[in-house]
Amino acid sequence: MPTDIQVLMVYPRFQAGSFWNYRSTCELVGAKYPAPPLGLITVAAMLPDTWNVRLIDRNTETLADSDIRSADIVFTGGMLPQQSDVQTIIAECRSAGVPVVVGGPDVTSSPEQYGDADFRVLGEAEEVLPRFIAAFERGERAGTFEAEKFKTDVTQTPVPRFDLLNFDNYVQVNVQYSRGCPFTCEFCDIIELYGRKPRTKTNAQILRELQALYDLGYRGHVDFVDDNLIGNKKAVKAFLPELIAWQKAHRRPFELSTEASLNLADDPALLTMMQQAGFFAVFIGIESPDPDVLTATRKKQNTRRDIAASVRKVYEAGIFVVGGFIVGFDEESDQVADEIAGLIEEAAVPVAMAGLLYALPTTQLTRRLAAQGRLHAEFDVADPEHQVGDQCTAGLNFETLRPRAEILADYRKVIERVYAPEAYFSRLRKLVSLLDMSGPNGDMLNARLGSDIRKLGRLIWSITRKHPAHRGALWRMIGHTLLRNPRALNPMLQMVALYVHLGPFARFVLEQIDRQIAEIESGAWQPPALVAAE
Repeated sequence: MPTDIQVLMVYPRFQAGSFWNYRSTCELVGAKYPAPPLGLITVAAMLPDTWNVRLIDRNTETLADSDIRSADIVFTGGMLPQQSDVQTIIAECRSAGVPVVVGGPDVTSSPEQYGDADFRVLGEAEEVLPRFIAAFERGERAGTFEAEKFKTDVTQTPVPRFDLLNFDNYVQVNVQYSRGCPFTCEFCDIIELYGRKPRTKTNAQILRELQALYDLGYRGHVDFVDDNLIGNKKAVKAFLPELIAWQKAHRRPFELSTEASLNLADDPALLTMMQQAGFFAVFIGIESPDPDVLTATRKKQNTRRDIAASVRKVYEAGIFVVGGFIVGFDEESDQVADEIAGLIEEAAVPVAMAGLLYALPTTQLTRRLAAQGRLHAEFDVADPEHQVGDQCTAGLNFETLRPRAEILADYRKVIERVYAPEAYFSRLRKLVSLLDMSGPNGDMLNARLGSDIRKLGRLIWSITRKHPAHRGALWRMIGHTLLRNPRALNPMLQMVALYVHLGPFARFVLEQIDRQIAEIESGAWQPPALVAAE
């Protein structure tokens, strides 16, 4: 068996109708897509040195039939919103007679959706890739390789193949410090995929990854894609001082973002370290202001606090919050729209990822709904037309307790209210006033003044020419920021740029929800078949 294997890694397209698919915002900064495929380039680093690897990201470039036919094997895979395109890639590989390997969270959760793949890698790749490589080099051309759950030693994970990326294509580059989360949220699949005991890389290991990016010439936004960066507080508190020192020694080449639980606000020392390390943004899953809902869905950590006050504590560290909210829980009242929209406004969260509850494969929620005979039979099947791609338009994949049309109407009210231009920019003005940029994050304006001026000019030109309805709001935001908090110019510009996507996306969501409500009211929508109750 030859060892010089020609490997083609193909990152599948995300569904077009996704909250996170902000292509119009990417265009403002000259990029094509938000972020590259960290999973695939990590797998690439695990392959033998004699295997020659190419990468094609279908979100930024075209995959030709000749690309597939020139490969000895194709690697692909991803998340549920990429499912349809993964299946397209599998079909094209089979037509070309080239074996295809599928891995990632969706095949791990729903392996039956990928029966046409030659190889399936289920679970964390580090555990099973050596067995797959040995089998392939022996001449085997089909098989399923499944990792034992939560056993992967992430301290052995190699530095991803960042050299395979064209950095110009992306707004940010990703790294991962830990896997797993200590909480037990009923609707979340992270604890099912990666466990409740967060496993972290060593400090030296993650700094090697940052150094690799630096040595390749990358500067800018680095997102720590951990599902909860502070899941292991002891470890992250030991890591942050070394990250702070590395950033200072390299003249702060990276601005950082991540995801964390709301209890981040309880730890001023941790917030200060994150600020000093260069974290400027954090995604926090808030879900609901209703304590009964939070308790029922096992997100009790959010019930022990004033949520809006907790968000403001994060702002006091110069870090802005992107909030996650969910409509569709069994316990919510018919006041849910006003409660969620009111909290978003009170907490001054400009970017609020409000979605419909979605029963993901393998979660506690999915198991409960199946046992109750309420789970739709095709709950884990993505839209084959590639249009509706996430819980904003494809949620409620189960029989609801409240009338479905009422839930959709409440969700519609949230989206219409919080993404009206005047509401969005009102929250943004409040955010600018709340952000304490006296620390290192505020220094980014001086360190990257030329970049900010170019970004500002590009935003003004784009909004003036392509989005004239928002021209006045942009200039008012610039004036407000320069008057009230000039060091917050960077985050303000990012929030304006995001609205270039979020404004039209909100209108798309409203159209989709209106269509769904109309189908229910006319009788055109019929409840799908259900998974048989156990």
